[in-house]
Amino acid sequence: MASSRKPVDSPARRTPAASRPAVSKPDARGAVKARGAASGRKSVVTALPSAADAPHGSRPDQVYARLRDLIVVGSLAPGSRIVETEIASRLGVSRTPVREALQRLQQEGYVMGAPGAQQSRLTVAPLTQADVHELLTVVGALEGLGGSGAARLDAADRKTLARELRALNAEFHKAGRAAPVDHSKLYEADERLHRRIVEACAGPRLLALHDAVKPQAERYIRMYISMLTSDIRASVDEHETIVDAIEEGRADDAQRAIEVNWRHAAERLGKVIAVAGERGAW
Repeated sequence: MASSRKPVDSPARRTPAASRPAVSKPDARGAVKARGAASGRKSVVTALPSAADAPHGSRPDQVYARLRDLIVVGSLAPGSRIVETEIASRLGVSRTPVREALQRLQQEGYVMGAPGAQQSRLTVAPLTQADVHELLTVVGALEGLGGSGAARLDAADRKTLARELRALNAEFHKAGRAAPVDHSKLYEADERLHRRIVEACAGPRLLALHDAVKPQAERYIRMYISMLTSDIRASVDEHETIVDAIEEGRADDAQRAIEVNWRHAAERLGKVIAVAGERGAW
């Protein structure tokens, strides 16, 4: 929906559900424990499953996937301090794969540290107005390319795709009108629609870029979605404009409509953040 979403206490989105390993909800032990009273920051000491229980792949990849998902769903809160030794202990791995995972997460913008700071001083990246505008603009550009490619498919394929997208948009609309609104269901319906557009014609590079960036947008959407659901109709209409352009083979219009959809989402989120406040900023 690139447009509608609210601050929820701790949902679960972004690498699309299909491409991101499932994350179990933190149990009673998965709380954030205060550490370093002098700094006032919090250290994340989540009760993580062992690396053996993580998704298949190399040990650094397993650690990376687990930490990224916990950041995306909000289990590792914005601004929380991440200590390498604690993560290694909780995952039952050595510090080497944790260090590699944290380096990758820092490169992708999920964690941050002051220039020259040691990894023990890394924190989960905050959610800010400036960042959400840049991030959602990038997502819009990537998905716009996917939409442009989808609009260049054969007429029969475009018709089939348009039918699928309209069904997803109807599901999204229905979720937004429910009382009370199930924000996770609303988010997932929107995610499936946008992901379907990208998957319709995108090559491996575009898919890889989308998988790397979209989970970061999910952090914002899941955190603030409850304050965005009052404007569902606008999102539904924007989705319909996108689907019409794809079905009719208007590639430039499809690309532009998707970019506009995400730009409006950034504007809405920016206004919500201005009212609700940034998360994890110093």
